[in-house]
Amino acid sequence: MIQVTPVILCGGSGTRLWPLSRSGFPKQFLVLSGDDASQSLFQEAVQRINAIMGPSIELGTTLIVTNEDHRFLALDQLRELKDIQSTVLLESSGRNTAPALTLAAFQAKDGLNDPILVITPADQTVKNSAAFTQALQDCIAVVAADSSKQTIAILGITPTSPETGYGYIRRNAVVGAHHEYAVEQFVEKPNAKTAQAYLEDGNYLWNSGMFVLRASTWLAALKEFRSDIFGATETAWQARSTDQTDVTTFIRPDKTLFNSIPSESIDYAVIEKCPGSRYSIKMVELDAGWNDLGAWDAVWQVGKQDERGNVTSGDSLLSNTNNSLVHASSRLVSVVGVENLIIVETADAVLVADRKNSQDVKHIVNQLEAQKREEKNLHRKVARPWGWYDSVDEGERFKVKRIQVKPGASLSLQMHHHRAEHWIVVKGIAEITNGDQVITLTENQSTYIPQGQTHRLANPGDTPLEIIEVQSGSYLGEDDIVRFEDTYGRS
Repeated sequence: MIQVTPVILCGGSGTRLWPLSRSGFPKQFLVLSGDDASQSLFQEAVQRINAIMGPSIELGTTLIVTNEDHRFLALDQLRELKDIQSTVLLESSGRNTAPALTLAAFQAKDGLNDPILVITPADQTVKNSAAFTQALQDCIAVVAADSSKQTIAILGITPTSPETGYGYIRRNAVVGAHHEYAVEQFVEKPNAKTAQAYLEDGNYLWNSGMFVLRASTWLAALKEFRSDIFGATETAWQARSTDQTDVTTFIRPDKTLFNSIPSESIDYAVIEKCPGSRYSIKMVELDAGWNDLGAWDAVWQVGKQDERGNVTSGDSLLSNTNNSLVHASSRLVSVVGVENLIIVETADAVLVADRKNSQDVKHIVNQLEAQKREEKNLHRKVARPWGWYDSVDEGERFKVKRIQVKPGASLSLQMHHHRAEHWIVVKGIAEITNGDQVITLTENQSTYIPQGQTHRLANPGDTPLEIIEVQSGSYLGEDDIVRFEDTYGRS
């Protein structure tokens, strides 16, 4: 049996899909496409890569590399997938994909184990799952056939247009025993004229960012080509800590040491240096309706278009509108007499863009960052490990939130220096610590938390708890929280 470990790279903030994707809830955790409209891109990726098991392939625990801030988003979505065994490797900061894969390789290569790693990003779509599975199985066979452990296989995407947003792989014309080609060169994102020439040539394919190689191969190649990244990541890994939640294990490399690792991609650190080296790079072609959803135009391309070429989501009404994407999150969006537009509505922001310029959403995100606006990172409705809160209204010296707490969950034991809070239960049962008192409230009952009072909100019931919170005071920022105890390690 060939021992295979799936690796999901689940970092990144997906800012080109703002305002729906934000750093606090990035695109990989959103439901954007796929046959099962209830699954996020991350969930689809986990299930796709776990479908590659075959008569000669034995799958190990799925390794997921994500940011510490997203650990509970990943955990909640993993709980919805049945029979998936996973270990989550948590990065304290984004250091790009080379350090992320190195963490996974260290975890996978335990003792005498040296499994083949199948690595995929968490934010791509594939329409033909059977073709995807076959291509990855071919990659595994290519790597397994090399006893010297110096072969790397990569999926190259059959180009369908002269795309300028992707890097390309140049292959030779000789097909191997497992439908593989030798890679002659990696080329950067081309201009439109060069991309058209690549398309006509027929031997240039899009670089998918999906790789298959042994854990030892990656570690050896990284040590050879970028010893600084290897050494720094190894040092952070050796100082790791581990904890368990349900059946999922969390592993954290040392925060300070990890933050000092040079930031680099898998491609730049190793893959693009391999042609002509002792490492053999092979490519298997994938023609399966692949898309990396790098911009809103890509979401339109993979969406279900009506007879006028429109892709809609949510409460929308269209009249005399063609070839547009309309995404409504919280209210009715009506569109009249337009073509080739992207219109995305959320509770606190609206994006309108020409489809052909949808990559330029990054310029808006840059402006938001320069102005230090919260809309860059957080939605009005913010996910928390215990549930969520929605900032319904605010003005001078007051803010109103709707808060939902999961069954059995609780907020931290905390206090605020600058605000008082009124809590009104609208659904469920609330157990409230208010100073020295612990009280239970049900629907339509309320309590008052004075400024500076230690307090906690918990849900002892088996259904979600919802309250309305009214804050009042001189400062109402989220950073006015002093935590004394916290179930989720934030105190």
